[in-house]
Amino acid sequence: MSERIPSDHDSVRSLRASLARSGGTRRPCLRLPDDVAVEKGDTVRLLLDGTTTHARVSSDANGLLLRGSYDNQRLAREPGEGENRLVEWCETHDRGPGDAVELDELDQGFCYGLREPGERVVYDVPRRPNQSLSDIASKLGE
Repeated sequence: MSERIPSDHDSVRSLRASLARSGGTRRPCLRLPDDVAVEKGDTVRLLLDGTTTHARVSSDANGLLLRGSYDNQRLAREPGEGENRLVEWCETHDRGPGDAVELDELDQGFCYGLREPGERVVYDVPRRPNQSLSDIASKLGE
């Protein structure tokens, strides 16, 4: 069961982030602020317009970023197969490289929400999976 939390709730830490260009492509990616508690290789939940997506943290010379967000963890690890929901979100909201966005920290290191600056959003925050079940799933995926 998920918990509903508005973006302006006291428990939500809002961080200014920006969209950047993903390598040599024209697709946008999300440049993470320096004080986000994630590391390269982590997979996080990213809530986009009410949909829970999965994104793998990567890095470049300028810091940490999310190159895309996908329907499940497997697609986040192997992005060539699935639709990049982050690109769809950017197109829907007419946002592109260089634009500012708000990254709401809903569950540190696990779940974040993305919204346009000044917009209020109510998130359905998923619960963290049971760690022993996650460990089993990770071993099966190797």
